Amino acid sequence: MTADEPPAIGAYAIDARNGRIGEVMGRVGGRIQLRPIGGGREWDVPPAELGEAPPADVLRERVRRLNRDALLRAQIESP
Repeated sequence: MTADEPPAIGAYAIDARNGRIGEVMGRVGGRIQLRPIGGGREWDVPPAELGEAPPADVLRERVRRLNRDALLRAQIESP
């Protein structure tokens, strides 16, 4: 990803304004749409505020999401 070239759909990027990592879902009105890893509500990011997400950070976010989901399932299934 370069400043002149938008990231590919499905790539992971970081919102430099707040450090959130998301999957690139598309481009609307000159802004890039990101969705949180694992799903959720999309948000718009100006291209100038978008950075490439380091693979270690993407993995960390995926594991965090899986752990949270497993904990919630365990709490629901407990008697």
